Amino acid sequence: MTAVTHVRAELRADALGLGTSTPRLSWHLDDAAAPEVAQARAVGAAGEQVADLASATGVLVDWPFAPLGSREAVDVSIRVSSHGEWSDWSAPLVVEAGLLDATDWTEPLVVPSAAAPHELRPSHLLRAEFDLPEVPVRARLYATAQGVFTAALNGDPVSDEHLAPGWTSYTHRLRYRVHDVTALLREGPNALAVELADGWFRGRIGFDGGLWDVYGEHVGTLLQLEVADASGATRIVPLGDAWRSLPGPAVRVGLYEGETYDARLVPFGWDVAGFDDSSWSRPEARAASSVTARLEAAIGEPVRPIEALAPVTVERRPNGRIRLDFGQNISGLLRIAVDAPVGHTVRLHHAEVLENDELGTRPLRLAISVDSYTSAGDGPVTWMPRFTIHGFRYAELEGWPGELSDGDVEAVAIHTDMERRGWFECSDPMLNRLHENTVWSMRDNFVDLPTDCPQRDERMGWTGDIQVFAPAAEFLYGADGVLTSWLKDVAAEQEPDGWVPNFVPWVECGFPRSASAAWGDAAAIVPWTMYERRGDLGVLAAQYASMKAWVDHLELRVGPDDVVEGSMELGDWLDPAAPPEDPGLARTDKYLVASSYVVKSARIVADVAALLDEAEDEARYRALADRVVTAIRARWFSDLAGIADAPTALALGLEFGLVEDAAVRERLGDLLSEAVRAGGHHVQTGFVGTPIICDALASSGHLDDAYGLLLQQECPSWLYPVSMGATTIWERWDSMLPDGSINPGDMTSFNHYALGGVVDFLHRVVAGLAPVAPGYREVEIRPRPGGGLTSASARHLSPFGLIGVAWTLDGDAFVLDVVVPDGVTASVVLPDGATHSAHAGTHHYTATIEGGAALAETQEDAR
Repeated sequence: MTAVTHVRAELRADALGLGTSTPRLSWHLDDAAAPEVAQARAVGAAGEQVADLASATGVLVDWPFAPLGSREAVDVSIRVSSHGEWSDWSAPLVVEAGLLDATDWTEPLVVPSAAAPHELRPSHLLRAEFDLPEVPVRARLYATAQGVFTAALNGDPVSDEHLAPGWTSYTHRLRYRVHDVTALLREGPNALAVELADGWFRGRIGFDGGLWDVYGEHVGTLLQLEVADASGATRIVPLGDAWRSLPGPAVRVGLYEGETYDARLVPFGWDVAGFDDSSWSRPEARAASSVTARLEAAIGEPVRPIEALAPVTVERRPNGRIRLDFGQNISGLLRIAVDAPVGHTVRLHHAEVLENDELGTRPLRLAISVDSYTSAGDGPVTWMPRFTIHGFRYAELEGWPGELSDGDVEAVAIHTDMERRGWFECSDPMLNRLHENTVWSMRDNFVDLPTDCPQRDERMGWTGDIQVFAPAAEFLYGADGVLTSWLKDVAAEQEPDGWVPNFVPWVECGFPRSASAAWGDAAAIVPWTMYERRGDLGVLAAQYASMKAWVDHLELRVGPDDVVEGSMELGDWLDPAAPPEDPGLARTDKYLVASSYVVKSARIVADVAALLDEAEDEARYRALADRVVTAIRARWFSDLAGIADAPTALALGLEFGLVEDAAVRERLGDLLSEAVRAGGHHVQTGFVGTPIICDALASSGHLDDAYGLLLQQECPSWLYPVSMGATTIWERWDSMLPDGSINPGDMTSFNHYALGGVVDFLHRVVAGLAPVAPGYREVEIRPRPGGGLTSASARHLSPFGLIGVAWTLDGDAFVLDVVVPDGVTASVVLPDGATHSAHAGTHHYTATIEGGAALAETQEDAR
């Protein structure tokens, strides 16, 4: 019998404290049934309800019951019917609304510190005691801060979240999270304890020196504790007058700089009831309404410790330091187990790479990335910083007391706790490492929002990076929560004329605010990609006004000749031909790039308008795209000699649908192949061209050249960093030079995911798993062997379940195995041209490929 599993509400694995009264429901089935009908059952305070669902697809199905009120909780189960036979009800999912109205917040914003000098500041300890007449049957803590914080009840942490509440455009949005704290409370005296630091709200953020106090001169925390008794009556525990504060043990702390922690300053027992806080200060209590930003429930998963890594090598240095190599570049922190005498300080230094046998810290710029721990002399202690984060592979311990034992130090990878959804593997270990490097760079840069890098004094939500990487992100991980939240900030920070800042949240730290094409186009392309990959029409409806506003802004940039001219454009950023001091000076005309994106985004918005039944908008944006593409053809594609040495221009013509004439497209493909071969199959593209060039070659009949690019090991290439020992994707093709020295440019990161967007080509073309209809409802399985590969596989956890593709090539014998879940239809195209249709189940195919042995020539020869 069919079983319904993996029931979810909205985008999180749990459904505690949702920010909507009508959460959409999703589920999986454990077999190949094709249900015609689905029902939901909700059990709550009002009793039991059963309702038919609008769809049996199991993907973000509309809520069938009356809207939930603030705090309202129901147990939701799903069942489906196939051929008149009902499944059992699924295991129940507790669906609980958060505080849905601003007036639900009655506790004050507790402010322990107002204006302070522009220097590293201390954390603040806050505590409040309260009595409960009985143990509650249910208790919730609604928690957020202007700053970053940790919270505990009676000495036990309420969560393992790191850097809560994360970074949003605090001027517009401040997220809270709901914690079930029932098990942490007791009858009689209780204590709520908080440690609070500057974080993004007040700490120094941004490059070119950065800025202080971007969102305010104070820090504060907003905590509302609510308890319910056996009768179901809920009350808010009044804490406003109970709060007391004291400077904390993190005596100097910054996101970039690190945390200086003095354990001698931790008052014993401060976080449990009965502590004498009579000497502590009374913090300022401001009305919750003083928080002018919208208080919104968190959409996605929290940032938390995900994985601990032991060092692969340990070296005692001549200067007395102990160097640790963890074998992997990560975003995270060191966790140390140390036993030191009172007053002894251990310092922790971090770097991504080594240069001249020393930590390569120059690329960090002003992010010094040094943590320190001063012992209270209380015996063995395990400590990890709470209010900072670093990007590193290597660390050095300064002042370590005695010998370093196994387990004393580990590197803890910290990022948003996203569900892994995509995997790839092939017979080439270097391509596998490239894929794994991309996975790690995504992990390291999805620390609450999609950033450019996790290590230097920047770490901004650059729009261009996620615009080109979104397809890969949506395949690899459940990025929906991170991206949905970030897109809300994109919309919030748009200017009245539709401008999107080049990075979001925006910080006025010296870079032009006005968005470049390909960067601001994230406003249209990212939600569209989410719809394509997850089938989420809701994100299009939510972002539609923002998407339209961006394309309306682009139309203002279109000049009298119907192409973009005169605007600030980053163009094909980081083209290898560009000099280090001017990374935007590319082979391809930046106004061709800008004009091409007008076409792409206008077509996307027209398609969205059609889905949302906005016929007038659809006609208007299609007309804009047609007008600009006609002008593009006249200016840049009427005489191809002018772009013959610009691979990005040629790829744009093919992949952005700028050219329709078959003969011209064939000529573009030939010119692109000639340019790639003339360049020795080295990468000759930047941010814009790199994600599309392999597709352009493959779609124009030059698959061998696409493989030549993929497998090239000399710089610039995807595999050059792999050959240099990289464990993440670099910002520059030559972030490290062949002699082991660091690129002399000021902008050199060893952990940028953007250039790893090519893995989407590995998934779709090399392995052969490509979505055709939104949410992978229809897929094309069309492996295209080459480059000496003898096998490849991809798996993706789609909204309908796991889709799997695995092929092998042995001489001329090609074997393909496919797994299709219920709800998905696959079109299978074998290398010999045979086609098949596959539905739910497992499928096995074979083909004979003439010249297959040549395709599977030794990989060294292919390179």
